[in-house]
Amino acid sequence: MKRLLIKVCGMRETDNIRQIEALQPDYMGFICWEGSRRYVAQPPAYLPTSCRRVGVFVRPEIGTVVERIRSLGLDAVQLHGQETPGFCRQLRETFRAKGRDVEIIKAFSIAPEQPFPSTKEYESVCDYFLFDTSCPTVGGSGQQFDWEILRQYEGHTPFFLSGGIEPDSLEALRRFSHPRWAGVDLNSRFELSPGVKDVEQLARLIHGLHEQNKV
Repeated sequence: MKRLLIKVCGMRETDNIRQIEALQPDYMGFICWEGSRRYVAQPPAYLPTSCRRVGVFVRPEIGTVVERIRSLGLDAVQLHGQETPGFCRQLRETFRAKGRDVEIIKAFSIAPEQPFPSTKEYESVCDYFLFDTSCPTVGGSGQQFDWEILRQYEGHTPFFLSGGIEPDSLEALRRFSHPRWAGVDLNSRFELSPGVKDVEQLARLIHGLHEQNKV
């Protein structure tokens, strides 16, 4: 099993942020969309320094993204709505004009009854894709899609696997394989309440992934 990037998303509470940072994830996500129960209205008193900070947005204005990059010190932006390739390109050009190297992660919803999402036009304007379970809300459903569907993905952009990964998913993750699989996105299945993660449960899975990364 190749080394996987670990992203813990939906963080908000200061003490919890410190606890999860100690588990050494590669990315920590902060929800910047007001429609989420995990919405970060104000910057937490403490922000992680040992992992990359990701802001999660849904159909944002570019000015909103720029302001959140400043206030949260974001290293990456995750777009979880119907943002176009043109918007991603404009966002990237805005970052570069300001001298910022900010990664762009574009999320796509997966549903068995729908065609696999078209990702080709996003290839040159995104650093990562994120494949999540389609649901009435925007992510955070805690439901898992059939990972075998990802055999249909033949693009070149590396991706995060999301949607319903839980404390007992380690064996399934060991069995899953794809040449562009870069990491996992962990969120609602590890929560005690919206925005508060179960440190013990996350520690167990992350430790298992770190051990696999050494192989």
